[in-house]
Amino acid sequence: MSALIQHTEPTPTRLPPDWSGIIGCALPVAAGAATGLLSVHALVLTASGPLFAEVDFDEHVCGPGTLLWIRPGQAVRFGEPPDDTVTVVFRPGLFGPDDLPGLVPDDPTGPARVPLTTPDPQVFRDALTHLAADSEAEPGPVTAALLRHQLAAVLLRIRTIEPPVDPIGQVEGRTFERFQRRLEEGYPHTRRVEDYAGELGCSVRTLTRASLALTGRTAKQVVDDRVALQARRLLAATSLSVAEVGRVLGFGEPTNFGRFFHRETGLSPGQFRARFTTGIPAGIPGQRHPSD
Repeated sequence: MSALIQHTEPTPTRLPPDWSGIIGCALPVAAGAATGLLSVHALVLTASGPLFAEVDFDEHVCGPGTLLWIRPGQAVRFGEPPDDTVTVVFRPGLFGPDDLPGLVPDDPTGPARVPLTTPDPQVFRDALTHLAADSEAEPGPVTAALLRHQLAAVLLRIRTIEPPVDPIGQVEGRTFERFQRRLEEGYPHTRRVEDYAGELGCSVRTLTRASLALTGRTAKQVVDDRVALQARRLLAATSLSVAEVGRVLGFGEPTNFGRFFHRETGLSPGQFRARFTTGIPAGIPGQRHPSD
């Protein structure tokens, strides 16, 4: 996770303690609060619903049995939750790449990237409720190990509901997954597809073919989408100036950032930010889909 996120985000309702990295809370950010950026993972389950949630500017009305897995760095906002909503937040880095078969929680290509309807909400509710209750137990290595074990079981259960797409024999799938991971690290520094292709040891044509096969978007559009998303997050949820947001994302001149942002969203950075400072609740623009 970047230092930028750590330094600019609002504090969630409760941060997990260092000794365990896991805790239960009402919501990861307070209901009705302004859009905030998370530094933690959050599993939010509503048994009855509805729960209004806005995640990265996509609005969701979560009905009974809906599970949200919100990742660090995402922009979130919530309405008032039903009484039966249960949330567990956990720090990134709790599990290594080989700890959970077929699942790396911190991987941006992981499961439940959109709201997930659980087949048996009570099973998840019981598991998360027990996990939240145990997180209040006496601190110590035994309790910490118990919490990680319980969390691992929940995450693996999510994986069984939404199994991975087997990339074996699918060159485009493997290439695009590697591209996504590298893009998460590299988007503040370069928007050149040539740079990503070079680091991955493939051609721009190969990267574009993989991107089109998996998303319907060219590799350049995928890069620009990621940069524009981060720009929207920072404009909506931090006090960084427009010029500072542009610099963070690698734009040397504010005018260049402004042109880029307007091309991607149809609004200037100032117009977009005004929607979050003047109380306009709707009409948040999505990503544009340019034809070039």
